[in-house]
Amino acid sequence: MRPRITLSLLVVTGMALIVATPARAADDDTQAVKAAVATFHGALNRLFTGDAAPMKASWSHADDVTYMGPTGTKQVGWSQVEPHWDKQAAKKLGGKVDAVDVHVTASPQLGVAVYYEKGENIIDGQVQPVSIRATTTFRKENGQWKVIGHHTDTLAYLQP
Repeated sequence: MRPRITLSLLVVTGMALIVATPARAADDDTQAVKAAVATFHGALNRLFTGDAAPMKASWSHADDVTYMGPTGTKQVGWSQVEPHWDKQAAKKLGGKVDAVDVHVTASPQLGVAVYYEKGENIIDGQVQPVSIRATTTFRKENGQWKVIGHHTDTLAYLQP
């Protein structure tokens, strides 16, 4: 009787570990993507001071990245996205924008964050409010979560 109970306990424990491991990994990926969202917004706020380097470091440099931001334009591939960040940095928009009400869905290789970007820019000394919807997609590359897509609503004061 004891061997059956011991075997049953081992089987149940093993099954619990098999089920719990993916859930724990998914939680770890979700937390890591949330941290990547925070890093991305830290880079965005540095961009507003004229420094594009942190933003460029947060992105994948692959040909399949996409960006559709508040200017209303679309860039596909790192060769189009990278110079866009240089142009945005040159504007030195000032202010600060935060990710608010962040919802993340993540797998071991891809993560999607849906949230609001709220804050302000300062254009010619005038405070311009920012309150837009945003979706940022991440891919794990060499153990780091990199942005592969960012899409937001447009802001009238940034239209070309």
